[in-house]
Amino acid sequence: MAIDKALYTAHAISTGGRTGSAETSDGAIKLSLTTPKELGGTGGAGTNPEQLFAAGYSACFIGAMKAVAARQKITLPSEVSIRADVSIGPMTGKEGAFGIAVAMAVNVPGMDRNAAEQLVAAAHQVCPYSNATRGNIDVALTVV
Repeated sequence: MAIDKALYTAHAISTGGRTGSAETSDGAIKLSLTTPKELGGTGGAGTNPEQLFAAGYSACFIGAMKAVAARQKITLPSEVSIRADVSIGPMTGKEGAFGIAVAMAVNVPGMDRNAAEQLVAAAHQVCPYSNATRGNIDVALTVV
């Protein structure tokens, strides 16, 4: 699936893989990457691709919720938060390959649970991360 027209393009350079660094072209992000102990690394200071994916997906998903709420003329509480868990592990039936899975717990304080679930379902249809991952990885969404 392609996009019709790029409205924005982010630029980043990573070096050294999971034990290197990453920086955006505008300097807004400049960070060290560290492999978690669970994946055979040293852990310690630095982040990893799964943490970055969790932060990016959850932030983008809140943006999608805001867009859907605005279109539906729903007031979305400003305290909306999402806990995103991104797991990595061996893929079933693909020797040597790894995949990721996402579980997001969406907290919409003060909103009726049914309304929040409908909003989350609609946001899942418009979120760029959801559209990019649909059919490729397991994504579980729950309203808490």
